[in-house]
Amino acid sequence: MYKLPPLTDGTILKRYKRFLADIELSDGRTVTAHCPNTGAMTTCWEPGAPAQLSHSDNPKRKLPWTLERVNMGRGWIGVNTSRVNHIVASAIAGGYISQLGGYSQMQREPVFKVPGYPNSRFDILLSDGPDHDAYVEVKNTTLVHGEVISFPDAVTERGRKHLELLAEAIKLGFRGVIVYALNRPEGRYFEPAQEIDPKYAQTLERVANLGVEIVIARLRHVHDGVTVSGSTSPPGVCRT
Repeated sequence: MYKLPPLTDGTILKRYKRFLADIELSDGRTVTAHCPNTGAMTTCWEPGAPAQLSHSDNPKRKLPWTLERVNMGRGWIGVNTSRVNHIVASAIAGGYISQLGGYSQMQREPVFKVPGYPNSRFDILLSDGPDHDAYVEVKNTTLVHGEVISFPDAVTERGRKHLELLAEAIKLGFRGVIVYALNRPEGRYFEPAQEIDPKYAQTLERVANLGVEIVIARLRHVHDGVTVSGSTSPPGVCRT
């Protein structure tokens, strides 16, 4: 289990300027929290929704509070995207993502260089294992509609670039793996969000046909942390 820092209960009043959220704490105080999520957070918040925040004592921070998770009625949704890579890396190291098991070395945020592209970073590089070394990109996946949970929740050129680079990694003899971390309790199926970013959905289908592996990991929130309860590798890009 990935352990979260101590959390404080509150209620969301509003989110604005993308990275700010006003929260009423359980003791009645209203604070402005950092919201570390570059997406639209569609279906992940509304005024009056229960929320939990962490607090930092770092005097250099302008905002000591950070929005960590929100409850939209079915359980906690992880909205702090900076935590997801740590959660998935911990799960890989613990053997909870079978598709990425057996590697003895893990490098975080490795630089990837390939002609024709600017130097970039993936989230994880796995090496010294049973298969080719694997470049892994992790995506926090929280958009839900009915039984479907999707990525992205906003147009993402950066996300499309990561898919292209994973395909380039395969050409160089590596595994290229994208992990969609389903970070909320609802939803039974994964699909790319065709209606939000059709170019991303088309790119995912194309690179999957070139050998990019898709792994769907289900995250579960408990009172003081997050676990990965299972993972699947769908035969296509539309359903798990």
